[in-house]
Amino acid sequence: MTPGYEIALAIPDDISGILALQEPNLPDSGGSLSVRQNADWFKHAMLEMPLIVARSDGQIVGYLVATSLAAKSHIPIIQAMLRSFSTPPDCYLYGPVCVAAAERGKGLAGIMFEALCARLPGRSAMTFIRADNAASRQAHRKMGMRELGPFTHDGATYIALSYSA
Repeated sequence: MTPGYEIALAIPDDISGILALQEPNLPDSGGSLSVRQNADWFKHAMLEMPLIVARSDGQIVGYLVATSLAAKSHIPIIQAMLRSFSTPPDCYLYGPVCVAAAERGKGLAGIMFEALCARLPGRSAMTFIRADNAASRQAHRKMGMRELGPFTHDGATYIALSYSA
């Protein structure tokens, strides 16, 4: 247990809190998440690989998803990243990661990533962030991720990142 937060594997009862946290972080609400996911997607994701949540006073204040390459290979932005960068063996996709606005800057994304890595020891991960998201780039560097380089999708520039265990 991390002071102030409960870090755990998500359970089906967490999905409503995950969806509620996702909404203000989507582009149409001014956020930087790239894709809206529905409840069924999150249910499937948590069955396939670890989905980590952070709770504070019983409320979901953060989540981090891991998925197989196959689970997201149909998503155009993932296709664009994978065309630009090769994947390490046994690689999974890290993300999305979402932290409530009031909890940002406290290292919560890194804490959730540590919990994920503990559940997937020795495995490499890839993800992407918008190139203009300086706070996220800094947070991911602190987590030990390295920038692979830029790629574009739908006119926006993204940075692909990797983590090698």
